[in-house]
Amino acid sequence: MNRALKHWREAATVILAAGLRHAPSADSLERVTHTAHKPAFDYHVLLLKRSGNSGFMPNAYVFPGGLVDSSDFSSEWQEVFKSFTKKPNFGIGVAKQPPGTRPPIFATDRAKLGSPIPGDVAFRICAVRETFEESGVLLAVPKHEENSIRVRTDDARDSDPQPALTTLSGLWDRDVLSKWRSLVIGDSANFIKMCRELQCLPNIWALHEWGNWLTPIGMQDKQRRYDTAFYFCCLHDTPHTLHDDREIVHFKWSSPSEVLHSYKSKEIWIAPPQFYELGRMRRFPALTDLHGFAWQRSLDGCEHWLPVLLLAPDCVASILPGDALYPEKVDPSGRSGGVMKTEKSLEELQGDSTNLHRIVGQDPYSLTVHMNITPKYNHLSPVSAADVDNSSKDHSKL
Repeated sequence: MNRALKHWREAATVILAAGLRHAPSADSLERVTHTAHKPAFDYHVLLLKRSGNSGFMPNAYVFPGGLVDSSDFSSEWQEVFKSFTKKPNFGIGVAKQPPGTRPPIFATDRAKLGSPIPGDVAFRICAVRETFEESGVLLAVPKHEENSIRVRTDDARDSDPQPALTTLSGLWDRDVLSKWRSLVIGDSANFIKMCRELQCLPNIWALHEWGNWLTPIGMQDKQRRYDTAFYFCCLHDTPHTLHDDREIVHFKWSSPSEVLHSYKSKEIWIAPPQFYELGRMRRFPALTDLHGFAWQRSLDGCEHWLPVLLLAPDCVASILPGDALYPEKVDPSGRSGGVMKTEKSLEELQGDSTNLHRIVGQDPYSLTVHMNITPKYNHLSPVSAADVDNSSKDHSKL
């Protein structure tokens, strides 16, 4: 872990998309009355509802993930990944992004912090562990199948065929996994012991780098702030899921459009990063296309996104890098800055700005993305969610 970060705590999350094994269940967010004019998604994405007692975003629906633990950087992982330690980043490949523009969460030399585990690997271990703790979904590969793992090398070509959708192993009995899950929840270090005992490896190769979001500095001095690595993982089938009844009190597998519809209907609440990323997913009704995109661009890199809050009389906006209003200098330490104020209305703000990259809301359930710039690192802009019932709009709101 990077103990030099005093204002942000490092974390990792995984956006988990899975193919539909059966018709949507009654617990699904799908609504037949709205499907006539929606694209037919052939997959669902996992959202977990945080406890109302949580100190951070209570009752919000989030992607699985959580804080990195020192055990995620433990040298003991070298033995678990013994067959991959000589490969670039244990076989997940090295980002083509210039080192000077790489987000600090990925660029930090972890060896100088006392860990032989690369950050690109450790944060994937964290994402796999937290997903297992919160949802019971274990993204792992049996040891005897490690020779079939598709690794990325320095000479990997963009034209290489994409790997198949990830299939979870049915090797372990649910009672066995339940026992280990309780142990890992109690002590994160038990995740290493579990992998040894069950003879498996965290499937870090199924996770593709997607983004890096930081919690806005906000208006509260003691606000919790997180520097979070976002990954993407596409599963062939929707797995058995069970929330932990501690931090997580409910789970939903649903299509991106239906999640956004439920948000606009005030049935669930999602934070701006989830809203933004679901908007990106709406560009891909087919899971294979989403998987191909996530895999193809995974070594291109990503931006370091610290939203800056703008308070206006009729809205609150999260200003993102590339926007005309984004400050030229932002204190990366988080000690100062982070909130701007204006007397201009939303309409005036939109008219005054040439480059737009912002998430705007008049209340917690009215977010919209305003973007007219080209995303960096071959990423995509979100489809407008101003009207989630009109999915024929295949462009960002300008």
